[in-house]
Amino acid sequence: MREMQSPAGGYYSTLDADSEGKEGKFYVWDREEVARLLTTEEYPPFAAVYGLDRKPNFEGKWHLHGYRTADQVAHDLETAPAQVAALLEMARHKLLAARESRVRPGRDEKILTAWNGLMIKGMARAARVLGRVDYLASARRALEFIRAALWRDGRLLATYKDGKAHLNAYLDDYAYLVDALLELLQTRWRREDLELATALAEVLLDQFADPQEGGFFFTSNDHERLIHRPKLLGDESVPAGNGVAARVLQRLGHLLGETRYLTAAQGILALAAESMRRLPHAHASLLAALEEYLEPPRTLIIRGAGDDLAHWAGIAQTHLCPAASGARHPGRRRGASG
Repeated sequence: MREMQSPAGGYYSTLDADSEGKEGKFYVWDREEVARLLTTEEYPPFAAVYGLDRKPNFEGKWHLHGYRTADQVAHDLETAPAQVAALLEMARHKLLAARESRVRPGRDEKILTAWNGLMIKGMARAARVLGRVDYLASARRALEFIRAALWRDGRLLATYKDGKAHLNAYLDDYAYLVDALLELLQTRWRREDLELATALAEVLLDQFADPQEGGFFFTSNDHERLIHRPKLLGDESVPAGNGVAARVLQRLGHLLGETRYLTAAQGILALAAESMRRLPHAHASLLAALEEYLEPPRTLIIRGAGDDLAHWAGIAQTHLCPAASGARHPGRRRGASG
């Protein structure tokens, strides 16, 4: 949120690894520099937790890594865990302030719809699992940015930079954003999020589906004509759009009782069956969709108001198995139903 979220809400694309021509220079530390910055009380637990008492782990310097927990170090130093935690917190603030004086790595400030979909999903899931309302607020800010700047006349645009949004969106943009919206619905129900997810799903079926052979093309029907119109199935640096589309269409289809979505998801899985058999390790996203096709997840709907809703949602989050999905609905009735 500090480094990668724009003031407008969308998440930027990348940070460089290099600064001043050296990889990692902004992030790594000398042991002596850390010792100068910290007090004699702060340094020992910090060094033990973050590996300064070990050999360098990056080209003769230290990239700080949590090798041990504060409780473990407190036991070894015969100090109260709360005191060690406080010393670590003060030490981190000092090092962060010192790092701010360094030459920062470059940042690619393009805002890509697909990558924002991945980030929104991750932040929304973390908000629910960790109980962090600030993560949820961050995810919602990014979604509202996309809705305002990259959703126009019922279609998505792929990229935004310096006040300009352009390029027809691709399969990944739509599939990832539907996935993010379904995650947000599990965190906090909003009718407008479901409506946007449904609108995006309709564009997927209308513009990307192959009605003859099944599956989804990477580009839309009205995209500029290319030499080859790919239909990608394997995961690479990001999940396969067809794999994500199959899973979200199944979930949305079951949630809404929309058989067209379920049929489209089945078409993807049928198309990819041989690829999954031949190279299963390259098709994790499709395998996850196949697993849910063979054994659809249990769905829990919690309907309530105020403290009741938060209470039951907390219980569900604590005890539901990973294969379950759920949604919180701030209805008029108090209590919960499932």
